[in-house]
Amino acid sequence: MFEEYLNQEYFEYLAAHIDFTETYFLAAVACIIFNPLWWNITARLEYRTQFMTKMCGGPYKGCYLLAFLIFALGILRDYLFSEALNRQAVFAGFDNFECEVISYILYGVGGILVLGAYLKLGITGTYLGDYFGILMKERVTGFPFNVMNNPMYNGSCMLFLAHAISGKSLAGVALTIVVYIVYKFALVFEESFTNYIYSNAAKKSSKKSN
Repeated sequence: MFEEYLNQEYFEYLAAHIDFTETYFLAAVACIIFNPLWWNITARLEYRTQFMTKMCGGPYKGCYLLAFLIFALGILRDYLFSEALNRQAVFAGFDNFECEVISYILYGVGGILVLGAYLKLGITGTYLGDYFGILMKERVTGFPFNVMNNPMYNGSCMLFLAHAISGKSLAGVALTIVVYIVYKFALVFEESFTNYIYSNAAKKSSKKSN
């Protein structure tokens, strides 16, 4: 049975449902890659120079500006994602009750993870406040962080996949895979630098106490 789905003809059939040269598809890929790259570079530059803190007149105002920009870019990315799906072929394999249920489950779980993480972290915790010197007093361990690491990113991936399945789009699945890969790379840089920030803050605090 598996051989039937793994033969060359089947892969060609799947590939026929994705137009990799379509303008909105390419724009969505570009935005998906650009967003975390931009906010990581900008946040690190802020940590080194405090340029947004100086420009806005304080770390909180600077963080709120960065949050607004990240949120705005997120809206653009979601728009391009949706438009890319609208311009791609419909995949009949997703046109069934089971896939509809799966999409609803993914929407629900993904939404809970994203909202739960945001409620625990707040604006500054969600939008890189630690790069502005706005540090968390202690590690967040409550739900959903007691269920998984990085619930915000994982929940977002679930929402993209839910949209792809509900939209009956293999192109949407392909874009979701791009989102997942990009987030994994972003986490490598974000987690290491966040550890550096808190380690550096602990050293400074220790020197002051001595």
